[in-house]
Amino acid sequence: MTGMLRGRAVTLRPATAKDVPALAEIRADPQVRRWWRGGDDLVAAVEADLADDDTTVYVVEHDGRVVGAIQWYAEDDPDYRHASLDVFLDPAVHGRGLGGDAVRTLARHLVDAHGHHRFTIDPAAANTAAIRAYAKVGFRPVGILRRYERGEDGRWHDGLLMDLLADDLPD
Repeated sequence: MTGMLRGRAVTLRPATAKDVPALAEIRADPQVRRWWRGGDDLVAAVEADLADDDTTVYVVEHDGRVVGAIQWYAEDDPDYRHASLDVFLDPAVHGRGLGGDAVRTLARHLVDAHGHHRFTIDPAAANTAAIRAYAKVGFRPVGILRRYERGEDGRWHDGLLMDLLADDLPD
């Protein structure tokens, strides 16, 4: 299949409509939903992600099964050009380094195929597991985004802006 990216332990492939049920099921898990909401209809939320022309969504596969998704979009203004990433994984595979492998694999592809030199990611400031995983790939904290996103509780919560330069990307 064209468009497949191979990491150390994961394979990334373009997401299709056939992947929507599996991705919606993963997003429905409370450990994922806490950070990746999407309203009452997660199937519609995943379909909307796939339909967004500005975002490219890959399925993350491990041992032949879908374990999550990673997506990216680009800021194309030539004076501010960079790529932003987001990822979610099935909690059943957390702690195995798969998220870091997916992020590293996609970032390497974006350097080689698209010429990106800088990447950003913006986890919730309270999502310490994600922050640790991104730091292992080489992302560094830039600063706290105060009252950055509204939680399911209706209150605003802080985010952490992190960035990675292509020169700092581990092989």
